Amino acid sequence: MRRRWLAVLLLACSAQALAAERVVSLAPSLTEIVAELGAADVLVGVLDGGDRPAALAQVPSVGRYGQLDMERLLSLKPDLILLWPGSVGPAQRAQLQRLNIPVYVAEPHSLEQLTTQVQAIAEQLGRAEAGRQLAAQLRQRLVELRQRYQRAEPLRVFYQVWNQPLYTVGGGQIISDALNVCGARNVFDDLRLPAPQVSIESVLQRDPELILVGDQAQKEAWKVWPAMAERVRVVPDKGLERPSGQMLEAVARLCEVIAPR
Repeated sequence: MRRRWLAVLLLACSAQALAAERVVSLAPSLTEIVAELGAADVLVGVLDGGDRPAALAQVPSVGRYGQLDMERLLSLKPDLILLWPGSVGPAQRAQLQRLNIPVYVAEPHSLEQLTTQVQAIAEQLGRAEAGRQLAAQLRQRLVELRQRYQRAEPLRVFYQVWNQPLYTVGGGQIISDALNVCGARNVFDDLRLPAPQVSIESVLQRDPELILVGDQAQKEAWKVWPAMAERVRVVPDKGLERPSGQMLEAVARLCEVIAPR
């Protein structure tokens, strides 16, 4: 018994010793995950994209989406980089991989993958227990939403990312999985690109039962197609665009918008 206790203690000490202490996050969603795990104190740099949580206002910036300041990043001496592949260009991604600094790449394509990555990031930060607890909470919420909103026949939905030009989400994108949780199906789930550009003609041809847009102005633009305009609803919650723990509640609000009225 004593040997087993010592082995567990040594394993815990080893994991703690390997835990990252200086982390640079290269996506707002990854920054949020670190904060949700109660580990904001290890962040020494973040890539900006939208408003920051007040608690992270003083963390140094290493640039913005697509504009990573590599010199600034190196000056912060990180021992772990959290990377969302789309946040920096291919050349800088390759450069990051050559720096001999551990890089954890996170790009969940489903909400279940998101919960797994939350737990994996927690282990990188030496917060394994916090990760297990948060992942368990997220999985339970996911089960609740699926049970509440499941349908025998999914509602056909067009999810509009932008209108000039017209963009949507592809089948491998996490928002497409969020629609499934809400008892809906992305009418463009056959497209593999994360954010494909589509034509208004292709949307009309696929005849969605519901059109989801990001704001009132985008809703107004559909009035030129009166038959379709009646199907448009606004989803103003930007939390769907940040795959972190908060996304589950953003999905809950999405389900409320989609639910029959």
